[in-house]
Parts: sequence; C-alpha cells; structure tokens
Amino acid sequence: MNVRKTVTVVEEVRVEGERAVSPPATVAVVAAVIRNPWAGQGFVEDLGPGIDANASDLGALLAPAVLEELGAPAEAYGKAAIVGLDGEIEHGSALIHTLAFGDHFRKAADATTLLPAVEKRGAAGIVFDIPLKHVTDATIRSHHQTVEVRIADAPHPEEIVIALAAAAQGRPQQRLAAFSTERDPSA
Repeated sequence: MNVRKTVTVVEEVRVEGERAVSPPATVAVVAAVIRNPWAGQGFVEDLGPGIDANASDLGALLAPAVLEELGAPAEAYGKAAIVGLDGEIEHGSALIHTLAFGDHFRKAADATTLLPAVEKRGAAGIVFDIPLKHVTDATIRSHHQTVEVRIADAPHPEEIVIALAAAAQGRPQQRLAAFSTERDPSA
C-alpha cells in the first residue's frame, strides 16, 4: 500500500434551521490518497492480488482513525473510492467492496449493516458526497445523510482516494417519522 497522504475533515453543525444543535452534530471523514495498485498495467483481469495487498491494510488504517476523530460512538457510517482519471471505477470498488476492508470499520463501530458507498472517477479536486446510514438499522431515516468532501490535489491520474466517514448522530433537527409508521400508499 503506497499512501501519499491522509486527509481528515471534522464537521460540527451548531445551528440548523435557525435553531441551536446541542450537542453539535459531528461528522468525521478520514481519507487516504494511495497509488492505484493497477496503474500502468492496462486492463487487469484478476484484481485479487491488488485487493489482497491493499484492502485490509486500508481498512486497518482508516477505521480507527475516523472513529478517533469523531470522538464519540458512530451511529452512522459510509465509505468512498474516488479513482484518478487513468484508473477504472472497478479499481476503487475492488478495494472497498471487500470484507477485508469493510469489516475493520464494522467491528470498530459495532456495526451490522452494509456500508453505503460512493465510487466515481475524477480529476484532482473533485467534490464527492459520502452517503451515511445507521450502523445497525438501515431503515432509520434520521441517519440517512451525506457528507461532502474535496481534496484539492487528489486523486492524481494514477491514484485512488479511499475514505471512511462516521457520524455521532442522525441529521441535525431530524423529524421524519420512522419507515414503519408511514401509511402504505396502496391501502
């Protein structure tokens, strides 16, 4: 795993809808900017060796770091893979859609749900939104949210940005009813 740098973003929302949010709604993101393990190789049929060499180490690096930055138990979480222009979206997907990567975060967060994800290709400085969902119940509406991220100089064409995000709560001032209380429109 060739990490050029890591980037941390911590957002604290203190006012939403002209009302105080107390305690502040906190979301943390930790991203690693890595060299694409398949860069310069043309089309690679078997991504397995690159996955084996990188996915678990990335999860082990990012999972404890994002929870430490959050400073509270995670209630919502998500992940991202942003591939530089010389790579394939499949390269990012290969790294984040494995148990070797995701289980580090699930175990550290005491989570049971699938990690929602964004994957895309783009130039350095691309803006991307990481979707978040509740760590144990994906139907809890209050925790369906996104966090916007931008790294000014990444990804380079032969890099991938791999990021994890965690929230200590649902959306600030959330007030939608639970899915189970919604009336069936076919009734």
